[in-house]
Amino acid sequence: MKASALIPAAGSGERLGRKINKVFCEICGKPILAYTLAAFESCSAVEEIVLVVRGEDVSAAQDVRARFGFTKVRHIVRGGKERQDSVAAGLDAVSNEIVVIHDAARPFVTEDLILRTIEEAARSGACIAAVPVIDTVKRVSDGRVVETLDRTDLYAVQTPQTFRTSLIKDAYVQAQRSGLRATDDSALVELLGRSVTVVQGSYDNLKITTPADLELASARLAGSEIRTGIGYDVHRFAKGRKLFLGGVEIPFESGLEGHSDADVLTHAIMDALLGAAGLGDIGRHFPDSDERYKNISSLVLLEDVRQKLEGAGWTVVSVDAVVVCEKPKIADLADAISERIGRMLGVEPSRVSVKGTTTEGLGFTGRGEGIACQAIATIRRMCR
Repeated sequence: MKASALIPAAGSGERLGRKINKVFCEICGKPILAYTLAAFESCSAVEEIVLVVRGEDVSAAQDVRARFGFTKVRHIVRGGKERQDSVAAGLDAVSNEIVVIHDAARPFVTEDLILRTIEEAARSGACIAAVPVIDTVKRVSDGRVVETLDRTDLYAVQTPQTFRTSLIKDAYVQAQRSGLRATDDSALVELLGRSVTVVQGSYDNLKITTPADLELASARLAGSEIRTGIGYDVHRFAKGRKLFLGGVEIPFESGLEGHSDADVLTHAIMDALLGAAGLGDIGRHFPDSDERYKNISSLVLLEDVRQKLEGAGWTVVSVDAVVVCEKPKIADLADAISERIGRMLGVEPSRVSVKGTTTEGLGFTGRGEGIACQAIATIRRMCR
């Protein structure tokens, strides 16, 4: 049976300490709302999504729909003063026999949980997700414990809450007529004298309400988007120049030819980082036609690349590089190079692997004409 999803998102960021609606706060580069909508967009049983927002947030909601390609978001409805008013407004736009009502600030909902509530609501008429209370619950008055409650039958109610559309619409009509207010949708169905069934929710189905919730959600989503890039660079030897690899001066008879300091290792690493982030290559950012980069230390450029990555919402996880040449041998300096690169990238030296190898006398490196370097960089989406 096909269902409609109704996502009330007309709240504010007051308890979160933000000036904007909390569902538009970004975690790891995406609004909270986008994570929630994505779960319903990908759910096979959900045919349409009705999104309810404040009037001043309609434009932002439209931007989220367009930016992430949420084709199932068919209606963006202006909400009311309270959540109950917003859900009532959203119900008017629902067109399927089953409606799944879910808090926009619960971005960790899974398709499995959505489907289980739909299946049960199709059978019973009303179904909620809930989890057993695991903390001891006490009734308190004037700062003193009155009693300790038996938690055996106590459940913490979550969303999704899923209903036959006709039933929940009737419940809302009756509530409006009677002036009844409730903290969740199922309570209005209970007031009709109808039973509500329960499916096992998830303790991971966090509702983001406080700053602590936002920090927890950010920590859980950290690293959820990982990218890898490859960099490759070659420079020929040149007499009369110093040789730098990874910002470390290498004792050798020749340096490398280039517009900057020709640090072939750092150049390969920069290309790997830029490629992973989809930001092009070093030729685009630091062209050899620009005199500003004449003989510049490549570590200065590496710092610039790191800042570009952070500006785009990425942080470095690790770098693995291999320097290809017959001479000089870099084994004794590999740790110093890793330490220098790691410091520039803001990671532990153990996350920067630098190795040396030869081509057994083959090719231009085997003939001692220059040095080649290949690097792989792994980056992670930052949580902000």
